[in-house]
Amino acid sequence: MDLLGSLQKALRQMLVARGVESVFVRAGGQTLHTYRLKGEGSGPPVVLVHGLGGTANGFSRVLFPLAKRFRQVLAVDLPGHGFSPELCGGPICVRSQFEALQAFCREVVGAPSYVVGNSLGGAMAVELAAESPELVRALALVAPAGADLPPGRLDQVLHDMIGVRTAADARALTRRLFHAPPAALLLFAHELRKFYGTPTVRAIAQEALEARAALAPAVLGGLQMPTLLLWGASEKLLPYESLDYFRAHLPSHAEIQVVEGFGHIPQMERPAELVSHLVAFADASGL
Repeated sequence: MDLLGSLQKALRQMLVARGVESVFVRAGGQTLHTYRLKGEGSGPPVVLVHGLGGTANGFSRVLFPLAKRFRQVLAVDLPGHGFSPELCGGPICVRSQFEALQAFCREVVGAPSYVVGNSLGGAMAVELAAESPELVRALALVAPAGADLPPGRLDQVLHDMIGVRTAADARALTRRLFHAPPAALLLFAHELRKFYGTPTVRAIAQEALEARAALAPAVLGGLQMPTLLLWGASEKLLPYESLDYFRAHLPSHAEIQVVEGFGHIPQMERPAELVSHLVAFADASGL
């Protein structure tokens, strides 16, 4: 029985029953699944971008709170993640994932957005802002990947994610992702192997190991739009050197906060607190 797949579908059905659109769109030649929720506020569209092995479902608990402040909230499944099919044509790599996101923002969203990226999604959000600033009204980077790490550190991070072979490995990874994972989640942690064992995740991780690419200091320093970085005081997946790198190279106007109780994926563990930070930054930035 595919327990994880059943849970993902059940969550999707629950969101749709509450008024969230679950649609498949075409962007850049790719078919992408996205959640779309019309908001009550006047702020710009919010685009939520998951990390490697993540899904749009991971943002399910922040959709409705964000919709109270912004006019539209979208959470996209990148190619080969969640309900989106594998990449159609071209190599499976970070760049092809980025190009799908870029096309989604240009062709589907169609307006400058408040882009919120978690983990690898944070690194791609930075690249989006650098290459297509007209698509990005503001940036929020939540435990972003993309730092230039010392030799061996990136290898360890990726090994922790894709080296899941046993139930014990899965529980160890779950503990690294969360500040304090619920006991029930640890009980079903072995299902994580299905997230991190897909062809897409393994191909991207292998490429990252070989290319050892990082966000260039000039790219980070050149960001012109309002930029927020949220880092968990309980971050256990990415090393602290990542935060040091962003502190050293983000522009002076960027706001950097280390938040107690946040792990690597606060959208799943501390959704209300995450929304509070995102909305407060939007208010302060005049969005």
